[in-house]
Amino acid sequence: MPESKPRKKTASTVQPASPQAYKPNPVWFKPVMFGLMIIGLFWIITYYISEGLFPVQAWGSWNIVAGFGIAIVGFLMTTRWRS
Repeated sequence: MPESKPRKKTASTVQPASPQAYKPNPVWFKPVMFGLMIIGLFWIITYYISEGLFPVQAWGSWNIVAGFGIAIVGFLMTTRWRS
């Protein structure tokens, strides 16, 4: 039985990351990111401690959604955080 010829292997070259591709975040990014997470947490805590009177009484239970929404924006910012 005849043997098949081995395939030629192509040289795969890995391009190193160019120094221009890496840009650190601006200085305001980290304080805003952590600030949103903390504000969202305090929003929810304030709602529970005040038994619905604060932060916005007319929103009722939607204050929980607002608090989580603010905090989630902060957590989503962590995916873009570069040190």
